[in-house]
Amino acid sequence: MRPTSRRSFLKGALFAAGGIATLSGVGPLVQLAQAQGPRGVPRYYIFAYFSGGWDILVGLDPRDPRQFTNGNLRQTLIQPGYEMLVGTDGRLVDARTGGRFGPYIGDLATHAHRFAVVRGMSMETLTHEVGRRRFITGKPPAGTQARGSSVLTWLAANLGQDEPIPYVAMQTEAYNVDQPNYATALSANSVADMLRALRPANPQLGALEDRQLDAFLAEVGACPDALNSSRWQSAESSRLRARDMVTRGLDRLFDFTAQTPEMERLRGHYGMRANDSTPEAQAAFAAQAICGGVSRCVSIQVAGGLDTHFTDWTTNQGPNQRRGFNALARLIEDLSTREHPGTNTSWLDHTTIVAFSEFSRTPLLNDRGGRDHALTNACLLAGGNIRGGAIIGASSDVGLAPQAIDLETGDLRGVADGGEVVRPEHILQTLLHDAGMDAAADLRVNPVTALLRG
Repeated sequence: MRPTSRRSFLKGALFAAGGIATLSGVGPLVQLAQAQGPRGVPRYYIFAYFSGGWDILVGLDPRDPRQFTNGNLRQTLIQPGYEMLVGTDGRLVDARTGGRFGPYIGDLATHAHRFAVVRGMSMETLTHEVGRRRFITGKPPAGTQARGSSVLTWLAANLGQDEPIPYVAMQTEAYNVDQPNYATALSANSVADMLRALRPANPQLGALEDRQLDAFLAEVGACPDALNSSRWQSAESSRLRARDMVTRGLDRLFDFTAQTPEMERLRGHYGMRANDSTPEAQAAFAAQAICGGVSRCVSIQVAGGLDTHFTDWTTNQGPNQRRGFNALARLIEDLSTREHPGTNTSWLDHTTIVAFSEFSRTPLLNDRGGRDHALTNACLLAGGNIRGGAIIGASSDVGLAPQAIDLETGDLRGVADGGEVVRPEHILQTLLHDAGMDAAADLRVNPVTALLRG
């Protein structure tokens, strides 16, 4: 992707299209936000996107190849194909919690007690843009155009008004059509992009000239015409926020090449060496943004190259997916070892991680040696109030079809008996419910309370 200039980067952050609102009521910036979830528990959110359509058979929803063989394909309509994969012996991974995962689950399996998996979801689309945007907003797009604001925008608007950058979206889409301007995601293509936005541009004005310019802009912003213009006041508030963002030295949190003990620790833990857009760098960025008191919500892309319609399924799908799962494992480990200030708990106890993709791959290989798009999906949630070790729902043993569940228990239950097939909006409504914001985004579904500890 083409790097963005610092000017266009900040312009996109401060004046993003769709629903510019006034900033009345925005409190002073503080290092750690005071907005709380239910019961006074601070809540933070990280969305990790697997781009292109992951294969749930090799990760979150596998099948035993001894039972699902090429000899009974006509009965099962499921072809694991593990013997064709490179870089793995094809064996399934059994977690200590009792869950079973595919051969490319990687290091994430060791954290099964910290995450829950929802299986048997329906995306109701085979189009990349539609599936992705539905998982971001919780609403089926109009054609391919997103409808409504991102759920992370809603959460940032209601919980993150005190953070310097309430919502950061790295290599991911974000939408704001009806929320305050401060909740609009600051978009970046890489950690290096973020550093360019957080550092003063060169050449810099002298201290006197800088104060004079600031005083002039503040005076203009206080004139009668400006005070009567909501757009002008929004721009002035955004200017002050951008100034604060650039001058408080936040870039030090994200310069992973710096020769400091903290950056040395991060480089070693995540296995990264540069301020780039790798899954490892994005995971480290998310941890720093949340734990550093910079952001309430962060979305990152931890895997790409997953649209494997051809024989690249045997070489690319699994390793790319495993790299993303490993980055998530490092993120979970990092958050679990950092103490949340004043709570005697870890940052993971306050941060909900959602890993998702726009849909999955077909259970049968096509005639080109790959897999096409499939409606059935799965997702993973970790940290926060998520019930670790839970496996919610299941896909059918015939063609991996979605199955309805009891939203309160997670057990299979037919639609005629009150069960519901889980869709992205159910997952997002669960986050809103946990944050005490059930009616916020008008998703018109009930939460999957089986995912929550209480």
